[in-house]
Amino acid sequence: MDSIKRYFGLDAAGTNLRTEVLAGLTTFLTMAYIIFVNPAILGDAGMPKDAVFVATCLVAALASLIMGLYANYPIALAPGMGLNAYFAYTVVKGMGFTWQAALGAVFISGCLFLVVTLFRVREVIVKGIPHSIRIAITGGIGLFLAIISLKTAGVVVGNPATLVTLGDLHNPHVVLAIIGFFAIVTLDYLRVRGAILIGIVGVTVLSFFFGGNQFHGIVSTPPSIAPTLLQLDIRGALSTGVLNVILVFFLVELFDATGTLMGVANRAGLLVEGKMHRLNRALLADSTAILAGSVLGTSSTTAYIESASGVQAGGRTGVTAITVAVLFLAALFFAPLAGVVPGYATAPALLYVSCLMLREMLDLPWDDATEVVPAALTALLMPFTYSIANGVAFGFISYAGLKLLTGRARQVKLVVWIIAAIFLFRYFYLGSE
Repeated sequence: MDSIKRYFGLDAAGTNLRTEVLAGLTTFLTMAYIIFVNPAILGDAGMPKDAVFVATCLVAALASLIMGLYANYPIALAPGMGLNAYFAYTVVKGMGFTWQAALGAVFISGCLFLVVTLFRVREVIVKGIPHSIRIAITGGIGLFLAIISLKTAGVVVGNPATLVTLGDLHNPHVVLAIIGFFAIVTLDYLRVRGAILIGIVGVTVLSFFFGGNQFHGIVSTPPSIAPTLLQLDIRGALSTGVLNVILVFFLVELFDATGTLMGVANRAGLLVEGKMHRLNRALLADSTAILAGSVLGTSSTTAYIESASGVQAGGRTGVTAITVAVLFLAALFFAPLAGVVPGYATAPALLYVSCLMLREMLDLPWDDATEVVPAALTALLMPFTYSIANGVAFGFISYAGLKLLTGRARQVKLVVWIIAAIFLFRYFYLGSE
């Protein structure tokens, strides 16, 4: 026990093993949906769903384990939402590439990702992020979590006339989500340990009585991963038409994961003077995960914003991420049990975390439009385009542009100009896909 405390620095982080494990369980419950959603999305691309299920659990476990043991951060990883949809609906179904070639594109983008990490280019990028944009990334992730959670809870639904509107407040699922939200906020305010976890479990229990939830057993045998293992087609991925796809995968992976790492670390109080001490280790963890995922048979793996729920539950070290890894491995055998937790049970936890993350915006220099406007665009574009990478992109572009137009170009670091130019190239040449 003492060796664990020393290795992970539990005392220095002001935490203990029990808190870290509970935080890991909380994070897992808020992101366990990926176990079932990822196979469904990639299945639409023609991939064998059972094999993708196994690949999803394995790569999430491997990536989170590396993050916990090597980088010692409470950040979990798994195949990214958005990236899997781009993989299935744009690259495979829209552009006509085979899913094997799409996996090859993910592998190549992962190699690029690993190269820029090993040569510390990515670290330079992170350190070059302006202070106001860094603050906005945390706030923007909060807004992104908010729209995800409100949609999952059914409080917000789509509307062709207004894009979004209020959902059916008479729906039992919505009512249970609202009850869960107020329960979590109240318990956390009263400093009840495991408040978020209690809320999730409480709503899950109520869902059997009022939400039509059904119990499907506890244990099941994992299916074979053979249909997707080592099926990537690198030669097909190097064809002319898919080079743009590789670049898009790379850019989204780079800034989605980087934004999430910075945002969650900031929320956990793990940034010292705006910097992550073990940043390159964390970057290597998600870089390696992309390569592993493409080999196992799933789309790009990335850091999960749901890790913020574990941070709110007290997670501060890699023990939280390791707990998530163990639970993903267990999910291979306990898939029916993991599937019992409905989305509207975890949505309240994410909504509460999103509310707390918005307070970061208070630290913006509100009297300087060249700082505040790019920050605001960064935060707003994340939920409104359903992409962390798009928010970061518009933040960099507007930051560089406004500094140039107001005669303050010298305040902009070289790396910001380069990133802004790359994003402009992406949007004007490659389009928004």
